Amino acid sequence: MQTNFAYYKCELGFVKIGYTDTVIFIKLTDKPDSENTPSELSDTAFSQIREYLDGKRKSFDFPMKLSGTDFGQRCLRALLDVPYGSTASYKDIAAAIGNPGACRAVGSACNKNPLWIAVPCHRIIASDGSLGGYEGGLRIKKHLLKLEKENK
Repeated sequence: MQTNFAYYKCELGFVKIGYTDTVIFIKLTDKPDSENTPSELSDTAFSQIREYLDGKRKSFDFPMKLSGTDFGQRCLRALLDVPYGSTASYKDIAAAIGNPGACRAVGSACNKNPLWIAVPCHRIIASDGSLGGYEGGLRIKKHLLKLEKENK
């Protein structure tokens, strides 16, 4: 099945949505790097992202597909259980998936999260309360955490 790409401008850059019959990835980019082929599905996904960025949406219900290893998918599903406006540690996620010693592996799975914002890896922080890393950069992670705190 062919992956299509759609680009939408927002205050954080361009949101790139890759999709087939489901959304398979969402990421931020500086500029479009392939043909822009929006669809009803990508428009719906971006509409929900836009509502989230406007502080009006707390979860997503467009069709999406988790990908990666079995371990990575379990981590991503656990991220979906972290409530809007809250944070959890990598250690919390490792415990939630039944592998309490896998904190670093959880961090790696979060770094490979293909569904930016929709699967909220920005809500995951270090056990000491520091932000840890974020594929979109710490400026974006801080922005998203502040947005959720203000709109909780």
